[in-house]
Amino acid sequence: MGEMVSFASNGGTSEGYLAIPSSGAASPAVIVIQDWWGLVPHIRSVVDRFADAGFVALAPDFRHGQPASRPSEPRQMLNSGQMDEAAADIAVAAEYLAGRPEVADKVGCAGFCAGASLALWAAGRSERIVATAAFYPRLPWDGMTPEWDGYAGKAAVIHCSEADGTSTADGVQTVRRAVENAGGTCQTYDYAGTAHAFFNEDRPENYDQRAAATAWARTLELFRAKLG
Repeated sequence: MGEMVSFASNGGTSEGYLAIPSSGAASPAVIVIQDWWGLVPHIRSVVDRFADAGFVALAPDFRHGQPASRPSEPRQMLNSGQMDEAAADIAVAAEYLAGRPEVADKVGCAGFCAGASLALWAAGRSERIVATAAFYPRLPWDGMTPEWDGYAGKAAVIHCSEADGTSTADGVQTVRRAVENAGGTCQTYDYAGTAHAFFNEDRPENYDQRAAATAWARTLELFRAKLG
């Protein structure tokens, strides 16, 4: 359904996977942020699912066409400077989407694992992004200082796996308080018995169909309420 596109980004050019609803009507937009592995088939399928649900969806390719081959490789890339650069790129992607004729003004952001952390962070750095869905984020950010002031009037949901410590984990609670103190709302959801990456069908050892369906429905509810 989707296609690769290029767009100007912080003095250079970025690429991403874009899918547009078949309705032809101007639609709200969602940025999909990859997990450790890059712009893999799972992330592309999430973009397509958002388009099927009526959202223009874009997954920026932070790995520039080079998916990670082993877990240690992407983890080594996520230092503070790279995370900060990625958050800035997400804000640029939001402006790119807002400027497309298929897009109504509002933009949301959904991310997975490290991408969920970025999605939470990016919403505080872009006026365009008004709602965020974070699936099992990696928290806290060692050596990084996310900014939360931009969350006034915005909303976030965090989908928490049991394996990661549920919503009682210190990192999740720190984010919740920061968003609420900034004037936003933050709803956390726990999924009993789930492993990290429970939404990823390409990881059958972790995938939980019931939890994934529930998290997806809650994400669409958020975006339809906040983005239109």
